[in-house]
Amino acid sequence: MKTSEAGRSIHEVAQPLLNGAPARLAEHEGKVLLIVNVASKCGFTRQYAGLQRLYDAYGDRGFTVLGFPCNQFFGQEPGTPEQIEEFCSQNYGVSFPLYSKLDVKGPNQHPLYEILTSSPDDEGKAGNVKWNFEKFLVGRDGRVVRRFRSKTTPEDPAIVDAITELLTS
Repeated sequence: MKTSEAGRSIHEVAQPLLNGAPARLAEHEGKVLLIVNVASKCGFTRQYAGLQRLYDAYGDRGFTVLGFPCNQFFGQEPGTPEQIEEFCSQNYGVSFPLYSKLDVKGPNQHPLYEILTSSPDDEGKAGNVKWNFEKFLVGRDGRVVRRFRSKTTPEDPAIVDAITELLTS
């Protein structure tokens, strides 16, 4: 864990979109974000549906979901960008932004996840992402507000309440 990352804004991070187009997270400055490491062949993959419902419900209020495919957990995201996009679109109607694959842990951990993983979950535990579909709620200033582990579904009241609170503050 890099404690010096705590409190940094994610807006300074660049990561290409799934289609390879260059992108900076600063494009989402001023929005409330739910950042999720996603995978197409995971027991939690059905959470895509809940993520899309959140995006549909709150997108017009300054909220978005950002998906970051990761293949670090038993190879559960083996697809090409085209395969991932097709899978997400056809099976879950995903219309929120998906970015290119990245590493969420280990020696090649992406700078975004250096920032995100320095924030603790509700039990006070920071550090590596443990599995696919871990969620980080980020405020309008680009700083992590809450961290939710994989078993917390996107529409869990803890997540929904935290999103609505940030959108109204």
